Amino acid sequence: MLRACPQELHTAYDTALLDLDGVVYAGGRAVPHAVEALARARGEGMRLSYVTNNAARTPATVADHLTRLGVPAEAAEVVTSAQAVARLIAEQVAPGARVLCVGGEGLRVALTERGLDVVESADDSPAAVVQGYGGPEMPWARLAEAALAVGAGVPWFASNTDLTIPGERGIAPGNGAAVEVVRIATRWMRDAPEPQVAGKPRPPMHRETILRTGARRPLVVGDRLDTDIEGAHGGGVDSLLVLTGVTDAAQLLTARPVHRPTYLAADLRGLLAAHREPVRAQGPDSPWECGGWQASAGPGRLLLSGGGDPVDGLRALCAAAWTAADAAGAPGCEWEATAALDALGL
Repeated sequence: MLRACPQELHTAYDTALLDLDGVVYAGGRAVPHAVEALARARGEGMRLSYVTNNAARTPATVADHLTRLGVPAEAAEVVTSAQAVARLIAEQVAPGARVLCVGGEGLRVALTERGLDVVESADDSPAAVVQGYGGPEMPWARLAEAALAVGAGVPWFASNTDLTIPGERGIAPGNGAAVEVVRIATRWMRDAPEPQVAGKPRPPMHRETILRTGARRPLVVGDRLDTDIEGAHGGGVDSLLVLTGVTDAAQLLTARPVHRPTYLAADLRGLLAAHREPVRAQGPDSPWECGGWQASAGPGRLLLSGGGDPVDGLRALCAAAWTAADAAGAPGCEWEATAALDALGL
């Protein structure tokens, strides 16, 4: 369930583990309010770490991008799924082993930093094959090399399996879509292989982040339920969901327990705020209340009344939806909530 935090989040946690795409920026532009919110959080003592499943760019390139957007950052503050998967591979192959890399510069650099020899053909006798997001220009022939290597029994790794990635023009295919191409191409194998995945929400990414940041009381900040929030659950840490990226209000209402955030905000200004929790002030059968809104669940439908901050209304709706679904033994079920969300402008 959503929880309360009586103090501003940036004073309650020592490090923000921030997703990038859909949280800090979308494509080449900063998300509204992100620059100002992060500047204040950093200025008042919170450490910022930028944690991304996008393996295409190096940490230095990401830090330069952030700085140009007005968010001063150093390469050491950036943690990528390329770094996580490179560590995972290095732990399982011989030092200096050849790795067939199907991805961008960020993945190649991460592998090289681990002392691995990057190759591009299945004919180069690789000890492992790894896929990472390589941008929209990824040649089809690179995927063919990955499929040939995996089909020959070479151990298979992936930086992440996000099917989509947000951009300025909308939602585009992510690395998970490329992984699916190789999976489909190797279905003929008797024991069809599966890749070892390092990125969020898998444990290797959380391990990489904690090793690099040294965070003692981290707060995961993200826009995706199935990577950021699930990864926070897996790592046993608190999370803040912002509604500036992939997840919308309707999807949040259907979230299974592992996809439910600790806190909820419209954007990164939520880092600078205290947070209310929904309550049932009149007993276990009364509506959920939060900041002037009241929400309840009827047969397949969510009802909302009152007024105030729309995010408080969504918090009340989440409490009503999640408790009713869990009580019915159907966590993640869908609700008719169009009227309620329309009232919130969501």
